[in-house]
Amino acid sequence: MAKRQTNDLGRDPVGKLLVRLALPAITAQLINALYNIVDRIYIGHIEGEGDIALTGLGITFPIIMLISAFSALIGMGGSPRASIRMGEGHQEGAEKILGNCFVSLIGISIVLTGVFLVTQEPLLMMFGASERTLPYATDYLTIYLCGTIFVQMALGLNPFITIQGYATTSMLTVVIGAVINIVLDPVFIFGFNMGVKGAALATILAQAVSAVWVVLFLVGKKTRLRLQPRYFRLERAIMLPVLALGLSPFIMQSTESAVNIALNSSLQRYGGDLAVGAMTICSSVMQVVFMPLQGLAQGAQPIVSFNYGANQPARVRKTFRLLLTTALTATVLIWFFVQFFPEPFVALFNDKPELTSFTVWALRIYMAGIFMVGLQTACQQTFVALGQAKISLFLALLRKVILLIPLVFILPLFLSDKVFAIYLAEPIADIIAASCTGTVFFLQFRKILNRRAQEVGNPQPEKTNTL
Repeated sequence: MAKRQTNDLGRDPVGKLLVRLALPAITAQLINALYNIVDRIYIGHIEGEGDIALTGLGITFPIIMLISAFSALIGMGGSPRASIRMGEGHQEGAEKILGNCFVSLIGISIVLTGVFLVTQEPLLMMFGASERTLPYATDYLTIYLCGTIFVQMALGLNPFITIQGYATTSMLTVVIGAVINIVLDPVFIFGFNMGVKGAALATILAQAVSAVWVVLFLVGKKTRLRLQPRYFRLERAIMLPVLALGLSPFIMQSTESAVNIALNSSLQRYGGDLAVGAMTICSSVMQVVFMPLQGLAQGAQPIVSFNYGANQPARVRKTFRLLLTTALTATVLIWFFVQFFPEPFVALFNDKPELTSFTVWALRIYMAGIFMVGLQTACQQTFVALGQAKISLFLALLRKVILLIPLVFILPLFLSDKVFAIYLAEPIADIIAASCTGTVFFLQFRKILNRRAQEVGNPQPEKTNTL
């Protein structure tokens, strides 16, 4: 990995290329999960108040996820379009996209910081906070919000490094920040006795270092896409397509925020702080599961986007086959371990017997449909890589907005065990959404590749019905 920093997206063998790009991306995603996961592990073990502090931290998730969603709106919307432009040989067009995205991330950071600092307390109460958990939630969130611009820069610009083939550099963006966070967490939380405030401070300092690393690379000598001030003026013709494509990953992440609101408020109503605390742990485990899948998809995305832009459909199909096979295998294995060995996952976050016992029961229900998520991720992220904004948007809405959120409120009306009904909504939505996404993908994939061939002057359609 150290010997080879770049990859030829158009000519290197697809299998080896996917491994070289996906492994650093998966590593980066797993380490990125540590930003919040490590906070939860340490906070959950604060003597005498760990369970309540952990529940309070869980109430902040909707706002934290919404902040990350805006970075995905710009980064995941702009990077595939820049990659397609590079595949077409339009370097200036790719750099214009990067410059516009950089300025957009700064503007979004300023707005989000101001809005959430003013409205955080009523929002947290709406999200399911109680009088016991609200102080912990506000202590953490106030400090975290001050670092919003670092989160936006680190998460929003890093995909522009990945699409150039600098997988190792992209991974280091996250590794550096995560190591700093892991080191500072116990120092601030326990050494300085700062509790949840210390966890938040450690997180934003780590994100600040990651943000500086990304920006320095994108203005340095190695980068192929360079941040240039002459492209910092926002252009409607550039940003509208970026926003259209970025809506899918934005909705995927922002609807996680809406889902957390629906779940926490409903669980607070029927199960109290214990049920909300269990959901904090369940969502943390789910986040750890999703991170490798996202990393795998991020490794495949530059290959798909570049070769789609270069009109090499065989390489696009082969990349998708590898992505699908790997993602499905991973989610089936995860399902097995969660169903039969859930205790180690739960023990990471808390050691209180009542909360641990309840969470083991809840986790098995909550992740019962995880075996299908590999299909959902592979198909949906390939649509994003192909620049299919409308289809990606619908599929992003399907799982969370159309299915999961309504089920959270509908199922308790029909089942006597209300808390069980709320946890059951997740696997039902996962299975239905993955089935629909797979069906749509296999109906549309060949048509998309054929249209691309016609656009570049090769009217010969793909003759094979296989992927």
